[in-house]
Amino acid sequence: MTTSIPKILVVDDTHANLVAMRRLLADCGAELVEASSGNEALSRCLDQQFALILLDVNMPDMDGFEVAAILGEAEQLRDTPVIFVTAAYADDINRLKGYRSGAVDYIAKPINDVILQSKVRVFLELHSARMQLQQALEELSTRNQQLQSEIAERQRIEAKVRHQATHDMLTGLPNRVLFHDRLRAAIQRGVNYGLPFALALIDIDGFKAVNDTYGHPAGDALLQAISGRLSHHVRTNDTVARLGGDEFALIFQDASDIAPLMQRCQDICDVLAQPYPLQGEHGAILAHVSASIGISLWSEKTESDEALIQAADRALYQVKDHGKNGCVLASL
Repeated sequence: MTTSIPKILVVDDTHANLVAMRRLLADCGAELVEASSGNEALSRCLDQQFALILLDVNMPDMDGFEVAAILGEAEQLRDTPVIFVTAAYADDINRLKGYRSGAVDYIAKPINDVILQSKVRVFLELHSARMQLQQALEELSTRNQQLQSEIAERQRIEAKVRHQATHDMLTGLPNRVLFHDRLRAAIQRGVNYGLPFALALIDIDGFKAVNDTYGHPAGDALLQAISGRLSHHVRTNDTVARLGGDEFALIFQDASDIAPLMQRCQDICDVLAQPYPLQGEHGAILAHVSASIGISLWSEKTESDEALIQAADRALYQVKDHGKNGCVLASL
């Protein structure tokens, strides 16, 4: 633990008294700083931190009571102990006045060497204990901040790992694991509250040709562009997921009316069929793909999530069998 030599401020307008104090406290283990007036004492206190102030009461211009009162008003100085050094120690009125001004003790003049050294030693020990406590509290605060930072970093890493475990690395969309969780949750809401929803499976028509012709970077960029269009054309409570390759899935919440649902899916088909300006291995390209969408509606008769997926998959292959680029609603 880092320690520094404590300082004692000795304030007296009589030079001989300062010399005497310097002699008496030469071996106290503290650095002595002297001031010959109240104003000089206050100036010293602004620049330095003291373990103890030995303050003469009777000084011209500003007496010890006034100095102590000013010190007590300053937040950074009010905890510095002040011992009045006075010939009026036996005067109860002056003693009470001193305590009210902020004095912690009195030393009577003429000064008794043993009493002075004993009291100074006590206050230096108190100062040392206070400094050790303050340093311990600062170290504890620093450690607490480090722990909070470590906890925040651990939470960030854990959140990142959880996100990576449930989201597609390329597109950032929910992956197959999270898709199944969301699908089961939608089914549970349907069972508990009668909330209808629909599942749509999407295959991208022509993706393999783009990937083979222009390279995997172009294929990856195309998948990212498709995911962006899908995310933009669904509501915030719907789910867009990438199941793998060029396969995507949508979970439409509150899908009670078939006509609006089919229109939404057709709009998505139209959006995905628009050209994609991409950067291929040999420069800019304009990719053209389309989407085949198979849709299934959940109802209380639906046996399981797998049954819902299989129904949507059958509808998807009906689209592909009839020329692709379209939407078909499955019959359960």
